Amino acid sequence: MPAETIDYHIRSKLWIEDAEGNVVFGLGRYRILDAIDRLGSLQAAAKDLRMSYRAVWCRIKASEERLGQSLVAREGRGSCLTPLAVKLMKQYRRIQTLMEKESDDIYDDLMSSHLTGGTEKDLPPAS
Repeated sequence: MPAETIDYHIRSKLWIEDAEGNVVFGLGRYRILDAIDRLGSLQAAAKDLRMSYRAVWCRIKASEERLGQSLVAREGRGSCLTPLAVKLMKQYRRIQTLMEKESDDIYDDLMSSHLTGGTEKDLPPAS
């Protein structure tokens, strides 16, 4: 009986921590900042992300304290991103794209052929 072909994908997560292991920036912070940028307020971002205002505010505040710089500024009755937040988002997208491509290449080289009908004895030795 022929083996069914299953399409596998590698996935990884990227986040930045401080020396104590506290999250400074990652996909969650990115999504919060993106929502603030699109919607113009923390309240609207929280609603869009199905989070409480307090949860959004606490995550932003924690990142700002760990960075020692502001990510969000008041703008009239709403909020806007600081230049640092815009730059962090741009660089995060850039490193995420590079990491995904590199992970895909490594996966193709080292794993993909072993997951399409190969057996455990066909796997290369672990280093």
